[in-house]
Amino acid sequence: MPKHTVAEVFTAYRERLLKFIRSKVRLLEDAEDILQDVFYQFTRVNELAQPVEQTAAWLYRAARNRIIDRYRKQEDIPFSALALIDDEETGDLCDIIDILSSDETTPETHALRALILEEIAAAIDELPPLQREIFVQTELLNLPVKEIAQNTGVPVNTLLSRKHYAVVHLRERLQVLYADFF
Repeated sequence: MPKHTVAEVFTAYRERLLKFIRSKVRLLEDAEDILQDVFYQFTRVNELAQPVEQTAAWLYRAARNRIIDRYRKQEDIPFSALALIDDEETGDLCDIIDILSSDETTPETHALRALILEEIAAAIDELPPLQREIFVQTELLNLPVKEIAQNTGVPVNTLLSRKHYAVVHLRERLQVLYADFF
């Protein structure tokens, strides 16, 4: 396979890679920063090491790693971010979040919001008590994980693990809702 220049790779993959990153990251500015980091890293690897042979796979893997790194650096990881980290398909949860955060007040959006919130509440009720507790405290009460750890004596990593399992359950449960409406 012939070696492609960085400019050719950038032109060929920029839009698709940005769309992929955007499906995982809420803010456009953050997505563009990640995209820039990925292409900078790609440039450095091609200059200092062997040229990348499977360009697309390398770019998407690097982007995914940058997204995960960005969320790991945050003290509190929001539900939407955790839900998107492991998601192989794009856009599902973003669509639900967009409906919930929309300013539109038509009867249809009001009814859809009510249904989504009802399903979220039911899904939260299905969680095991320890997972439900950490999810509610961090997402609904906006308590920092470190504060919860200090108050309960439970290690931060244990709390984050419980929250991760809660988010995985909620994402799977809400996938059914997404399939029904979108």
